[in-house]
Amino acid sequence: MKQFNVSLRHWPPMKAARSPALPRLCFLSYRQIREFAMPVVAEYAQRADIEVVDGTFGGALAIARDRIDRGVVDAFVSAGSNASILRAGLEAPVATIQLGGFDLLQALIEARRIASRVGIVMYGATIPELDAVKDLLNIEIVQYAYQTPDDARQRFELLRRQGFEVIVGSSLVVELAQEAGLHGLLAYSLASVRKGFEDAMELARVARLEAGRYEQLNGVLHNLQEAVLAVNEDHRIIAANPPMRQLMRPVAGSLLGQRLDAVEPELSLQATLDSGTEERAAVQRFGQRDWIVNRTPIREHGQVVGAALTLYDARRIQEADTSLRMQQRLRQSTARYRFEHLIGASESFRRAVATAQRFAHTDLTVLIAGESGVGKELFAQAIHNESARTSRPFVAVNCASFPEALLESELFGYEEGAFTGSRRGGRRGLFEAAHTGTLFLDEIGDMPLALQTRLLRVLQEREITRLGSNAPIPVNVRVIAATHQPLQDMIAERRFRQDLYYRINTLRLTLPPLRERREDIAPLAQSLVAQCLQRLQAGIDAREALAPLLPRLVAHDWPGNVRELENIAERIAVFLMQFDTPQQIRYDDLRHDCPELFEGLPAAALDSQPLEERVREAMRLAGGNRQEAARYLGVSRSTLWRWLRTIEPNED
Repeated sequence: MKQFNVSLRHWPPMKAARSPALPRLCFLSYRQIREFAMPVVAEYAQRADIEVVDGTFGGALAIARDRIDRGVVDAFVSAGSNASILRAGLEAPVATIQLGGFDLLQALIEARRIASRVGIVMYGATIPELDAVKDLLNIEIVQYAYQTPDDARQRFELLRRQGFEVIVGSSLVVELAQEAGLHGLLAYSLASVRKGFEDAMELARVARLEAGRYEQLNGVLHNLQEAVLAVNEDHRIIAANPPMRQLMRPVAGSLLGQRLDAVEPELSLQATLDSGTEERAAVQRFGQRDWIVNRTPIREHGQVVGAALTLYDARRIQEADTSLRMQQRLRQSTARYRFEHLIGASESFRRAVATAQRFAHTDLTVLIAGESGVGKELFAQAIHNESARTSRPFVAVNCASFPEALLESELFGYEEGAFTGSRRGGRRGLFEAAHTGTLFLDEIGDMPLALQTRLLRVLQEREITRLGSNAPIPVNVRVIAATHQPLQDMIAERRFRQDLYYRINTLRLTLPPLRERREDIAPLAQSLVAQCLQRLQAGIDAREALAPLLPRLVAHDWPGNVRELENIAERIAVFLMQFDTPQQIRYDDLRHDCPELFEGLPAAALDSQPLEERVREAMRLAGGNRQEAARYLGVSRSTLWRWLRTIEPNED
């Protein structure tokens, strides 16, 4: 058993007193999902005291009971078989990290990149709906379910013998795959982990709110929506409100006066009467449903004279939490970048910014063209933030990242029952989510032709129709599209609709590649390296440390544009963080991390390059412009002037 006490107040893990002001959560899991979930654990570490423990099956139950006995936990978080065992074996709240259909679809899409045959081994039951997905993804899928670790090993062995090289499943299955030298893909997402922690926070919150609320029980029971009953010191029922009466099994005569353990032993309050202590937010299965249960002693003059039982419908809490997080997601659909965040002083870049600023003051559709990595979404966000829609949603979708059927439901939404696995109540699409704001369609050139037709109609009619519905829904959305594809060539090849092209090409913004604005490379690199060093808490001066590398950065062609520069800046920063001063830096060692910057450069050439050569190279790259040369070198104009006077004393 491994144990990890996680809190940003004391990291790395160490023993410390838990704060009574924060909910206390215990994350019980297999190693695989624990390692995967650690970024989420860190996110919640300031909102809760979280204990992370590796434990499985029977071991997990023993660990959980120990925490309950010691009174150090408010709620548990777990997944798969562990969650089922905890919920069945504990009278304590257990939040389950659910496996969503979209999580599994993402795992299958990833698996499809590796092999065309994929095995699935999941806890509980198989998923019949995957038969439709395998046709959609053009993939062979064989799936098994298991109940015990031995079951899981047997099912995994069946797949291995059948020649499957990629296995999707739970933590246990991924571990088995890795031990066998196969590809194991975990069928969970960080979003599912976050939901599990949010559920646990809600369970803990409810438990704390309800502590001690029933000292004065009479007169309020019938006004409560929760199912509530009370017993006297002899464990005989003295009150039960209508919701509780509906849940209790039919009994002979009235409930009042009967012993609770004789009517419903599962709901017994005898332990509460004996101990006089509260049991807060236990999660219990009753009547084929999950309930959050509070058991509370009733006191008169300090003596226990009875006990009260309250049942909360766990589904309602989950639905309310889902609704709340959906609203939060809509509020978070905002654009972060503004024009002042865009770095560049070249003529082509300034011209693009000026054009984008003009476009921002209209409500017309914009098509942003440019190579991959030039920052098309940043410009789209800046246009939105300088427009009249700045306080409204900014919703972005990459048209190349979804299969056609999923992209259609994402964009237009669907009604309940529109297809197998559709969510109860339906779901609104991104056009509705972006209502009154901006919808950014990235990589629109990869949109399937069938959806291009639907998109054209939306842009013309300004209304959408959900899948499975005939009712049009008006939408007020500004569309900004982006592409790196030659759309006009695609029109000639009948891969892109000409009428859609003219509809989205109302305003056109072309962004220059980085190689065509080399004077912007130095300030961009300095900014990116400085930001990364700050995140790494490295004390070395980014501008001075980067100066010898600037000629190499400027000379590189940057086929990946700003995105490639961001990646190399991260590598450079990680390399620089090992040094305290620029004088200690062994630049030639960097060729192993950034070989693209050293192509054609002999070993040790960068470390030994004299100042005179660096200055002359910078002046050559800047075309004789001293201001630009100083920027390449990462020094001020006055410093460059002093160097030039030393190198060429007869020059002005």
